[in-house]
Amino acid sequence: MDAGVTPTEEARVKLAVRGATKYYDTKSGPLHALDNYSMDVNEGEFTCVVGPSGCGKTTLLWSVAGLHSLTSGDVLLDGEHVRGPHPQIGMVFQEANLLPWRNLTRNIQLPFEIKRRQTDQEHIDHLLERVGLAGFGNKFPRELSGGMQQRAAIVRALSFNPSVLLMDEPFGALDAFTRDEMNLLVEEIWLETRKTIVFITHNITEAVFLSDRVFVMSARPGRLAKVFDISFPRPRSLDLLATREVFELVNEIKAEIQHTPSAATAAAALEMADG
Repeated sequence: MDAGVTPTEEARVKLAVRGATKYYDTKSGPLHALDNYSMDVNEGEFTCVVGPSGCGKTTLLWSVAGLHSLTSGDVLLDGEHVRGPHPQIGMVFQEANLLPWRNLTRNIQLPFEIKRRQTDQEHIDHLLERVGLAGFGNKFPRELSGGMQQRAAIVRALSFNPSVLLMDEPFGALDAFTRDEMNLLVEEIWLETRKTIVFITHNITEAVFLSDRVFVMSARPGRLAKVFDISFPRPRSLDLLATREVFELVNEIKAEIQHTPSAATAAAALEMADG
């Protein structure tokens, strides 16, 4: 069995987040979304980020993608600063975001048009076949199921062969059966391509099933609370989810999320203790 990529001290850091802090300007005043968040993702590693609702997971991912600027801190890819959308970073959003007036083929070709690059149709055809969408190129989004639309979104993100794939709760709107299918598919694609993946999810079981490491964020403003190493051998089957080891690990991560206070709560508790 392929045991996947196990993080070691010698592993090469592909993606680094250093002291990421983000404030949003709102009508009611500044909103502190991220607070001094740091993480290293090794090359070829599959990582998941979990945390309570509103903790800044999406803000973190969009900042890594270069779609949001940070108030302070840095994002580095291969040691170079990410200051905007990067050709080596692909992203799959919560919604497939397929343009309804374009068929599947033309939706997937959109990144090439934006970048004014020649379409790599051979690579796209391989990806479509890999995700079970061969022959659907002329179909429009309204003719595709939710799972098929997300498969198309994955193909679009991988079409220009990025070295890093960011996924922002891509399967949250799918039914449980389709979600399981998609998780198996994503792991298979990762085993084939060894892309560096950062995957945001609310589903802790999903995070444990997919990842090499799970990064737990605190309540807003989001900080790194704890990192869990996931050592189950690959490839993984859905039978793994019924084991005691997964059950106990999922509950341990849940407890960490539930018992990790926000920065504001921790500061207030400290102030009361000092008083």
